[in-house]
Amino acid sequence: MKKQDTFDQHDGGQSSAATGVPVQVTAEGRTRNEVARLLLEQGPMTAVAVAEQLGISPTAVRRHLDVLLADAEAETREAPRRGPRGRGRPAKLFLLTEQGRARFGHAYDDLAVAAVRFLAEHAGDDAVRAFAESRVAALVEPYRDSVTSEAAPASRAEALATALTREGYAASTRQVGAGEQLCQHHCPVAHVAAEFPQLCEAETEAFAKLLGTHVQRLATIARGDAACTTHVPADTPGDEARSPNGGTTA
Repeated sequence: MKKQDTFDQHDGGQSSAATGVPVQVTAEGRTRNEVARLLLEQGPMTAVAVAEQLGISPTAVRRHLDVLLADAEAETREAPRRGPRGRGRPAKLFLLTEQGRARFGHAYDDLAVAAVRFLAEHAGDDAVRAFAESRVAALVEPYRDSVTSEAAPASRAEALATALTREGYAASTRQVGAGEQLCQHHCPVAHVAAEFPQLCEAETEAFAKLLGTHVQRLATIARGDAACTTHVPADTPGDEARSPNGGTTA
């Protein structure tokens, strides 16, 4: 049976008796991964060239390429012309973006852990702590004005969630009892923080200073929780509890 026939059969939406999961989902994902891998290994390529390599129709390939483009995993450029300029549009070449290459994994996490481990071994825990504080300061400083311009802690937490989302943390807030919970549904440094909790500790302290109130970290992705959750109380401490830099002395 040709690959084209197999693809069309899977496209029909049959289900796997063993798992109950539609085969269509598995086949679509597998074929899209093959398209992406070909772009990784041989790109930039035209849709026709991808189709020829995989033995499936150009229409099917273009459907997968459209999804990769929509997800910012691929981009296009015009193919260089050879010979006299003819009629019609120049062919499109497809290639993976950095986001698209990430689906095949990378060693960034391992490299980061190794770097911080080296820092701890050769410069000590104080150096790791200083690194953690420097990192989170660089993260939140660009948004200090937008957060501190809000008066209430709940509004500040919402502004901070917006800032964190822009930095890739997929953050949100929700009211819980007499306060707000700041939830970070993604943590780009969780792999490192699992070994070096100083990153989480420095982040919590920076949030407290930025929000102008004592906060409590309830859960972290680094410890295996579903999200990093920070409780932000509704009441703001009195001025006597404030530190000169606008944070709290707690």
